[in-house]
Amino acid sequence: MSVGIIGTGSYLPSKVLTNFDLEKIVDTSDEWIKTRTGISERRIIDDNANISDMAVEASKKALLDADLEVSDIDLIILATCSPETLMPSTSCLVQQKLGAKTIPAFDVSAGCTGLIYAITIGTQFIETGMYEKVLVIGADALSRHLDWTDRTTCVLFGDGAGAVILGKVQKGYGIISNYLAADGKGADLLKIPAGGSGLPATEDSFEKKLHCVQMSGSEVFKFATRALPRATKAALKRANLTIDDVKYIIPHQANIRILENVAKKFGVGFDKLIKNIDKYGNTSTASIAIALDELQRANKIHEGDILLLVGFGAGLTWGANVIKWVKYKKSK
Repeated sequence: MSVGIIGTGSYLPSKVLTNFDLEKIVDTSDEWIKTRTGISERRIIDDNANISDMAVEASKKALLDADLEVSDIDLIILATCSPETLMPSTSCLVQQKLGAKTIPAFDVSAGCTGLIYAITIGTQFIETGMYEKVLVIGADALSRHLDWTDRTTCVLFGDGAGAVILGKVQKGYGIISNYLAADGKGADLLKIPAGGSGLPATEDSFEKKLHCVQMSGSEVFKFATRALPRATKAALKRANLTIDDVKYIIPHQANIRILENVAKKFGVGFDKLIKNIDKYGNTSTASIAIALDELQRANKIHEGDILLLVGFGAGLTWGANVIKWVKYKKSK
């Protein structure tokens, strides 16, 4: 048997923040944002909710899609850039809210590439025979880490959660290759400086807004336009495939101009890249899972289709998963 994605789910908060809303609070415009990012609106988490709540809702939908119960899950891996607390892990909060008893749960921190890392990790647990079904979640609420006076960052991010369930599928299908990479020399290009043990919360750190996202936009753009092709080529080479074999590329949704650049480099039609950044902005670790879930629920993926999940993020990190899709059929 091989390991594949046997269920998908996603959750977006109901609150919508449009570009026109942002015009009222920061020096920007709808035209400026759309031209530079492709974003028209994004979702913002409710004041009384947390990322574990979004993760639980996405997980429930993935379980329903796979025709599974919570008791069928053997392991929870949650990728996030905005953990609910430094301790305990957000995955343990999700485990408790799902009622998943005492199964192991841990978080993955790999920037916006977190879902790719988590899928790769979860796949290996099943391949070794240690577990049979793994719940992988990407969930973020970076709206709570934004400086709403900084138009270079506050217009970019939205909140949400996406989930996939990994399990055994027929041989020759499922996840056929993985690729992961990191380069810590670029750590300062995208960061939240304060809040950890290196720079604990103080009155001074809050006044300097060191708990907010800081990004060197032009440098991150340059990195992304190199990293996505590198990850794509490496993962496809490991799968013994070419870009022409791929039905859909599902990239991290960070900036429409990055995606246009990648499509141009590969010489593929822009319609091959799945895009929802206009509706949700950059939902960080959740973005790929949300896009995959929407594609799957629209019945646009068919058995045998080759999908490429590819992302980049803080760290710096980048990576990809190549999947030969098969519809999961629960054994009697």
